[in-house]
Amino acid sequence: MFSLICSQELKNKKGNWKMMAIHDVHSDDHHKGAMADGLMSKAATMEIPINSNGNTGTLAEDDGLEQDLQQVMVSGPNLNETSIVSGGYGGTAEGIIPTGSIKGSSMHHSSSSSSMAAEEATRGVAVEKLETVKKWGLNTYKCTKQMISERFGRGSRTVDLELEAQIELLRDTKRKYESVLRLARALTNHFYNMVQTQHALGDTFADLSQKSPELRDEFGYNAETQKLLCKNGETLLGAINYFVSSINTLVNKTMEDTLMTIKMYENARLEFDAYRSDLEELSLGPRDAAAVARIDAAQQQYQVQKDKYERLRSDVAIKLKFLEENKVKVMHKQLLLFHNAISAYFAGNQQQLEQTLKQFNIKLKPPGADKPSWLEEP
Repeated sequence: MFSLICSQELKNKKGNWKMMAIHDVHSDDHHKGAMADGLMSKAATMEIPINSNGNTGTLAEDDGLEQDLQQVMVSGPNLNETSIVSGGYGGTAEGIIPTGSIKGSSMHHSSSSSSMAAEEATRGVAVEKLETVKKWGLNTYKCTKQMISERFGRGSRTVDLELEAQIELLRDTKRKYESVLRLARALTNHFYNMVQTQHALGDTFADLSQKSPELRDEFGYNAETQKLLCKNGETLLGAINYFVSSINTLVNKTMEDTLMTIKMYENARLEFDAYRSDLEELSLGPRDAAAVARIDAAQQQYQVQKDKYERLRSDVAIKLKFLEENKVKVMHKQLLLFHNAISAYFAGNQQQLEQTLKQFNIKLKPPGADKPSWLEEP
């Protein structure tokens, strides 16, 4: 009885499968319908064995169908690479030659060669930097050793007495000129404030002369005097500003440039003495093959440092000579300007004051020239 019921259910299921297959055939195109007919016809003819317990077993043909589908999916063409296939579709992979592997091998070879070249270039730069740091460290060690030896009186130093005296005189002159420059700037600031006060006082006197009829003449005289003093003060300020600018150029540019060369000369002198002491120590040692090689190398370095020292010493001597000539010329002109301008101002000689500015080609800026226009104001 139980087997009859199962047979009837199987027949009903087979009928349903056939109806589903017919429906799929009508809904899809001719090619897909043919594939569906083949698969459904195979599925419709399968029998489901039933064991004694009433459980369905594994279908051998169903497994075969699944394997066929997997083989079709695996043996299909890869969209990511192009292959040259010899043999049937879904056959063995012995005749398949992937073209991507050929391109990949050439690209890998070119990339590896370029990476090797870049690595060699990087290694060369690193070695060069390491060698530079090594030389710098050795040079710093020798110079530090020489400087400490000189500080404690155990080492000898090369001295050019005439040049050292000129350098010390220059440094002392620079300190004194810096003091003159500082005082001249202070005078400029104080005198500028005085001129501004005179200008304000003149405006006040002029306003009071209009509002006080009984003192109009007295306020008017004082207003004119303060305005004249203010005008002469602005002229004197132009002369003092020119004096300050010239002294500043002489001190902070010309002298500073010479002192920078002197600093380079002193460093070269220290290096020269350091390599000279090193050569002297090696010369006092044994004379084996290794020592002779070190002495030859030290001799070459000593000669290089000696040439550098002598070249910079010559540069310093030339710059000191030209600096002295330039200093005398500049200071002669500026001191004459300062004296004539101050004398003419305090003597009340307006014509002589203006003539002094013309003599030194000094042009005064009009009032308010330093102020930004109303278009430039924030």
